[in-house]
Amino acid sequence: MARPRNPRPLPPALLLLLPLLLRAGDHLPTEGRLTNSCIQARRKCQADPTCNATYHYLNSCASSISTSSPAEEPLVPEDCMEAAQQLRNSSLMSCTCHRRMKNQATCLNIYWTIHPARSLDSDLCLKFAMLCTLNDKCDRLRKAYGEACSGSRCQRHTCQRQLRAFFEKASEPHSQGLLLCPCAPTDQGCGQRRRNTIAPSCALPPEAPNCLELRHVCVSDPLCRSRLADFQTHCHPMDILGTCATEESRCLRAYMGLIGTALTPNFVSNINASVALSCTCRGSGNLQEECERLEESFSHNPCLMEAISAKMRFHSQLFSQDWAASTFSVMERQNKNPALRLQPWVPTLFSCTLTLILLLSLW
Repeated sequence: MARPRNPRPLPPALLLLLPLLLRAGDHLPTEGRLTNSCIQARRKCQADPTCNATYHYLNSCASSISTSSPAEEPLVPEDCMEAAQQLRNSSLMSCTCHRRMKNQATCLNIYWTIHPARSLDSDLCLKFAMLCTLNDKCDRLRKAYGEACSGSRCQRHTCQRQLRAFFEKASEPHSQGLLLCPCAPTDQGCGQRRRNTIAPSCALPPEAPNCLELRHVCVSDPLCRSRLADFQTHCHPMDILGTCATEESRCLRAYMGLIGTALTPNFVSNINASVALSCTCRGSGNLQEECERLEESFSHNPCLMEAISAKMRFHSQLFSQDWAASTFSVMERQNKNPALRLQPWVPTLFSCTLTLILLLSLW
């Protein structure tokens, strides 16, 4: 494909998504070898004023799509569905994308625009789940802990071990995207998926024990003790504004490092991003204040809260970019500046067929 003229500057935040978009060294089919790719179909549509106007209208429909619960179909405004019907005779309606094609992000963005009923734009947790599903390593690790933590096979120690393996071995863009995906307060389906990321029904105790008892179990285990020390070091708030003792990124790594240990934290509800340990301070006696300090180091920690909020804002911004332009801009900047060439990864942004949506039943 010819290099676009005068590419717009690449948003700095988007550079961090690049590992999810590129894997150097894999042979990628060129656009010309694909049958009716969505990029080719979009070019044909641009030559037809009516088709082009309808496509732009559909593109504006994304923000109107919502999903009220994981089991329900996305709710699409009637006028958006009518616009999609106007394109039923266009080659766009039968266009396809392939997993290892070049400019996959652009192709899939076009695909989801013209299939609003299948769009997942309202639920970023589903998008990040799809990113994981399309990445071999992330998908393999996620399936492993999904099986170990399933209701019929649940063995807490095995489940926790597989959880630790996922957060240790999966790439940060994938693991943090799954765990720290932003949800609208009214989208409880999204919030439920986020809470269920760590399979709490198996990974966490069925009844909340005393927090000091959990800490005793943790410090008796060398791995958990070291990870608790990391959390206390890197997530220590310096002031009420949420300034961390070290970088926010190190706080998030320390927080995620505790997942799969005796002190596994999680989101406390489907409607906000508050986190806490699964324990209580009831019955702490003379150690009540000490217990509350431990519990509040998670539930009322301004450093941790700001680190989580900042990462969720970042994830939200990633999916609000103009993918068509930004993909070309990334390639342009990489060709000009070798320092921007990141580690090799497979392009994995969205699914392009209804079959891949069914894979989300593993969620």
